[in-house]
Amino acid sequence: MIPILDLKKQIAPIRAEIDEVIKKVIDNGNFVFGQEIREFEEELVKYSGAKYAVGVSNGTDAIKLSLVALGIKPGEGVLCPAFTYYASAGAIASMGAVPVFVDIEPDSYTISLEGIEKALKKKNKLKVKAIVPVHLYGQCADIDGVLKIAKKYKLKVVEDTAQAFGADYRGKKAGTFGDCGALSLFPGKNLGAFGDAGAILTNSQAVAERLKIFRNQGNKEKYYHLVIGYNNRLDTLQAAILKVKLKYLDGWNKRRQENAEYFNQQLEGLPIKTPFVPEYTTHIYHQYILRLNSSSQKLIEHLRAKGIDSRVYYPVSLHLQKCFKELGYKKGAFPESERACKETLAIPVYPDLTQEEKEHIVSSIREFLQ
Repeated sequence: MIPILDLKKQIAPIRAEIDEVIKKVIDNGNFVFGQEIREFEEELVKYSGAKYAVGVSNGTDAIKLSLVALGIKPGEGVLCPAFTYYASAGAIASMGAVPVFVDIEPDSYTISLEGIEKALKKKNKLKVKAIVPVHLYGQCADIDGVLKIAKKYKLKVVEDTAQAFGADYRGKKAGTFGDCGALSLFPGKNLGAFGDAGAILTNSQAVAERLKIFRNQGNKEKYYHLVIGYNNRLDTLQAAILKVKLKYLDGWNKRRQENAEYFNQQLEGLPIKTPFVPEYTTHIYHQYILRLNSSSQKLIEHLRAKGIDSRVYYPVSLHLQKCFKELGYKKGAFPESERACKETLAIPVYPDLTQEEKEHIVSSIREFLQ
């Protein structure tokens, strides 16, 4: 089986380097707030161009802590796309705010600017205070458009950069435009830890200081708690591993892009839609998404029968998830999101795919379509 991602292949060439930093942490015994956390945060600042970086426990908490640090209160509304992973909205709900769903652009699968305006003009008692645009699959949403609307309505912006860390938007790194940029460093991400991990980028010193307090039980000095905080610290071991892996991120992303370009060329002219990349963003292909004009399920089954892992990211739009039933959304509310759930599929695109594996993926897709 060609998996959707093979982490063993990725880790093998850098295993000795990683083993060395793990040993160093074990020998030092500084498992919480060891020096590797600060060093990794400094490397994130250098890489991203953001002024500050704060390591946290995972990507979901990165969104939650960002909203809390920006002053979003329970009961206030936060806009986010209906078509994305649960965490984008789950983070909003977990700190007591209310997810307000918005439809997506049909080509890029990112949040619709028209949909944002529509949601903001809708008459209801909910005060919308923030927006979480998701840079889905490895490319950026139209962040200029989002920021323009945010300025007009005085909204805070938290970029969900879980899948696009390393992508560029008009020459600057994703996650550095809004009030905060939330990163997931889950093992399956382009830059992944050996467990749960996350980080937050910001250009505000005041926000960075609040984030550091909120992630650490609400204290700046041990046993003196300034606010009701959380236990959302990044582990020293994970920071050490991520610091090693960050050096390789651009190279891995480049190979993903090369694999995607191969698929684009080989599938050209066939009745299947390859990824659309707007001129304002690069794409680092966290996922390579194909689209049919009908259900993708039979193609997924065909590929699996051929030994190729393929799946839908994501099969149920968030507004139709059982956990958000109380928000009152009905089927048909966000047609583009609902269509994407049915018609899209992902194929392996990870950096270590061999030429033989890529050829097998292409020939299997061609066989199905022809």
